[in-house]
Amino acid sequence: MRTLRRAVLPATLVTLSVFVGGAPAQAGTARGPEGQQLTATPSTGVSRSGATVTVSGRGYDTAKGIYVAFCVDNGAGQAPGPCGGGADMSGSLGASHWISSNPPAYGEGLATPYGSGGTFRVTLKVDPTIGDVDCTTRRCVVATRADHTRSADRSQDVRVPVTFAAAPAPSRPGTAPTTSGGTGTTGGSGSTGGGA
Repeated sequence: MRTLRRAVLPATLVTLSVFVGGAPAQAGTARGPEGQQLTATPSTGVSRSGATVTVSGRGYDTAKGIYVAFCVDNGAGQAPGPCGGGADMSGSLGASHWISSNPPAYGEGLATPYGSGGTFRVTLKVDPTIGDVDCTTRRCVVATRADHTRSADRSQDVRVPVTFAAAPAPSRPGTAPTTSGGTGTTGGSGSTGGGA
């Protein structure tokens, strides 16, 4: 019997780790109205405790500045928002990025210029909530949108949906939590209570 338990326990733990961990995180890619391509890695199975997502784009119009951020998706024709982190005027928080090859004078040093062919690559800090919006139940996206110099311009809106890993399975009732430390004794007579 003891040998059987030794064989079954590792197999059970491997099976649980596959199901609790969910699907591995993967990249997502979307195309914009002007042929832009936006990729977010990972975009699925993102950790509920937060993660850093690598975002790259190509084919963007270098004459139009954009913001790159993690936002609530409001649907086609509507600007994504609110976005995580708000305005990152220092460019150091990682919650959003301003990409522009021709920013206004005050944006020099804040905006990152496009690379050749309208390319960029940044990292975003992504959490499952944006303000009071729960992105595990509402569609949230890594998005690009025209910057504040063209805020009504929807031609730069590109969205990659982000999904978070499944919530951990609740522990079974009656399962005692594990603890560390202490003397290893339970006190009393060693019974679990409950009578009889």
